Amino acid sequence: MKTKKLYLKKKPNYKHTRKRKLTILFNPRMGVAIAFIVLLLLCTIGPAKPLFNQEFLVDYFNSNSCSSCVILTFIGCYILLTILGIPGTILTVVGGLVFGLWWGTLWSAIGATLGALGAFWTARYLLRDYIKYKFAQHKGLKIFNQAVIDKPIAFVLAIRFAPISPFNIVNFLFGLTPLHWVTYTMTTFIGIIPGTLAYTWLGTSGKSALAGEDPITFWLALGLLTLLSIIPLITRKNFQV
Repeated sequence: MKTKKLYLKKKPNYKHTRKRKLTILFNPRMGVAIAFIVLLLLCTIGPAKPLFNQEFLVDYFNSNSCSSCVILTFIGCYILLTILGIPGTILTVVGGLVFGLWWGTLWSAIGATLGALGAFWTARYLLRDYIKYKFAQHKGLKIFNQAVIDKPIAFVLAIRFAPISPFNIVNFLFGLTPLHWVTYTMTTFIGIIPGTLAYTWLGTSGKSALAGEDPITFWLALGLLTLLSIIPLITRKNFQV
């Protein structure tokens, strides 16, 4: 006599499902992603939108009587935009208009470097495993990583010297490599100074040219920016990136 096996339908484990959802919800990476999106919205369509208005920024920084507060606010804004992956070119120009050529270059370089370090750490400690899982076999990422291993200082400097390189994207890419953060920070600061100087100079000389003064300095600044932009064409063959 054949016996029929009874297959009971397994009841769903609601407790386990709920626990899993809570784990995903309170995952640090999820929190960072949500905070990133919120900050991005605040900077694009929210109350932080004036960060992209040059006239507003110049008036704001010039109207503040506390010089230390102005500098810290300027650097803080630069760090925030850089970590969010938003180009800080407008802040560099504003820095030249508010602080002058040399101080504007210095404060912009410090803000951009600290922001680049924040993006570097974000990629390394919060996004590295996910990106490696998704793009581990990507040829471009492998070449980039190998270039960092072979010539870390020279490669970072070559990338940073070029003002047309995707500064914000590169910050995250470097975080996926074995590059030490101290080496990354120092070479980034040194490497971005020429480009930062050129953009700051454009801001100060452009203001003078619009005021009817000799435009020669504006064209010199534009020439410097163009010269720096040629660097990727020279270094591309050496690093094969």
